[in-house]
Amino acid sequence: MNNILVDLEALWFVVIVILMAGYAILDGFDLGVGMLHLFSKKDEERRVMLNSIGPVWDGNEVWLVTAGGALFAGFPHVYATLCSGFYEPLMLLLSSLIFRAVAIEFRSKQPMAWWRWTWDVLFSLASLLIALSLGIAIGNMIRGIPLGPHKEFTGDLFDLLDPYSLLIGVMAVALFSMHGAIYILMKTEGELHDKLREWVNPSIIFFIMCYAVATMTTLIYMPHMTETIKERPQFFIVGLINMFAIANIPREIQRGRDGMAFASSCVNILCLMSLYAIGTFPNIVRASNDPANLSLTIFNSSSSQLTLEILMLMAIIGIPIVLTYTVSVYWIFHGKVRLDSTSY
Repeated sequence: MNNILVDLEALWFVVIVILMAGYAILDGFDLGVGMLHLFSKKDEERRVMLNSIGPVWDGNEVWLVTAGGALFAGFPHVYATLCSGFYEPLMLLLSSLIFRAVAIEFRSKQPMAWWRWTWDVLFSLASLLIALSLGIAIGNMIRGIPLGPHKEFTGDLFDLLDPYSLLIGVMAVALFSMHGAIYILMKTEGELHDKLREWVNPSIIFFIMCYAVATMTTLIYMPHMTETIKERPQFFIVGLINMFAIANIPREIQRGRDGMAFASSCVNILCLMSLYAIGTFPNIVRASNDPANLSLTIFNSSSSQLTLEILMLMAIIGIPIVLTYTVSVYWIFHGKVRLDSTSY
């Protein structure tokens, strides 16, 4: 019976990681488009960029909501600790998500330049803050946070803003900027497409620099992230696939195969999330003050066996439905963006 429970705990952990990876891949390019939005000076070009994500951005956010719900249901102690300890960052994240949605919907309601510029700024700023907040949160999950004996966060806001977490936050901004730039390149044509091709290479270089620095910093200062790979070398293949995917992005861009470059960027994000999961497992929230005794793991913070069994049944039914819906939406709205009377 205990073996079944352990398997369910590990499986539910994998489900949450898959949901997080799905959100990072799908809403990641939305955030990238938002951060690059202000680089275009023409209103028509900004409308094209906005409409490239118009049919899908709200559906992409569902993956984050689902991941949060899965965490609450499967690992309630982790959910409680993170929501109390990360209260200020979570409020910033939620506020940014709200302002981004409002900016997208309100931006084209009036023709005045000042009106559109105001919402453009809010759209870009909210996208930047979302990406930065998510990266900082991941950085803290890797580094660990101070926990008390009753699984409560014992630090303060400044404990969450350490240099390593900020570095991962900047890397997330660079990652989503590159991902978004490739996506817009894939969805546009003509003058804007040519202009975006000039933006894509700097975004790739910026990401590779951030990725290299973050990787070296993790290897030096976060040695626990490599313990699983040392014990099970077969997981090293994920790192190799990640490196090949990153190397393939500029190669495909140079060849003009934007779709393949975007696919490589998606593989890169999937591998990064997989490496995060491999490195932290079985910890979900690592206690920086006493990792061995105070960390929240899949074993000491999960729901009951019955709850996990019901959740797995719901996941088996629900995830294929969500995937089918997502694929169908992207198929319906595939192709280049063209403005019409119904556009933003």
